[in-house]
Amino acid sequence: MASRYGSMKQVEGFGPNGETIMDYSIYDAIDAGFGKVVFIIRKEFEENFRSQFEKRFGDKIKVDFVFQEMDKHVNAQHIPKDRTKPWGTGHAILCAKEVINEPFAVINADDFYGNDAFQKAAGFLINECDPHTWAIIGYQLDKTLSENGTVSRGVCKTDENGNLTAINERTKIYRDHQKVVYEDENGITEVDQNSPVSMNFWCFHPSVFALAGEMFKDFPEKNMDNIKAEFFIPLLGDEFIKTKENNIKVIPTSAQWFGVTYKEDAPVVQSSIRALIEDGVYPDSLWW
Repeated sequence: MASRYGSMKQVEGFGPNGETIMDYSIYDAIDAGFGKVVFIIRKEFEENFRSQFEKRFGDKIKVDFVFQEMDKHVNAQHIPKDRTKPWGTGHAILCAKEVINEPFAVINADDFYGNDAFQKAAGFLINECDPHTWAIIGYQLDKTLSENGTVSRGVCKTDENGNLTAINERTKIYRDHQKVVYEDENGITEVDQNSPVSMNFWCFHPSVFALAGEMFKDFPEKNMDNIKAEFFIPLLGDEFIKTKENNIKVIPTSAQWFGVTYKEDAPVVQSSIRALIEDGVYPDSLWW
């Protein structure tokens, strides 16, 4: 759900024939060799998603739907009566465990990631992913900013081998003339605009489900008094790399990210897609 955007941007058409951002991601995934797409949604959105997406590309890639409901993997007595917010992206992954048995990638539905990212993710999942090796696609910070307000980004720190050592969440990042800066309680700090950042494009081995289940088991009970607490994917990553033999590779991509954090971003997304079509990256019509 999109609190700042004001409507359900995941199903809004930005392409010339009403294609959503998701359509372009799935088109790129098919091109990279992915064989299945799993939509993690609320049950109330099932009819909308099926009617829009299954008929578009259901003959080109296997499609599954799973539902992230408040009571899934949760003891009912640990659900606060006033809670309306889902349990977060880590819980969303856990909800998909019944339909995923192979290495897989996770993306946000409302972010445009670019073909290069999917090609690199597929290469990693086929050739390198194992129970001790996961990955994250690292975007260049200055290619992920919005001209219409501040953004939140997970700035990745890596070791000499390009493995993740930490993700520092910066909640107010923006361009200030020729610099990129973030604001926090300590003031304004410049950050290297070439820094790799996480845009929630993760590559996992299915062993992640066991870790997610173990970590989430006590999460609702411990957060009974915080009805907005969320079990985020980076929590899984942080726990995973605490074990010495585990690594998360940060795979750099040259792709330009864009998305719709604010309503004012929509025309930029439309013009960006139009430019990619004019450059021959995508056909004028993806599916029809």
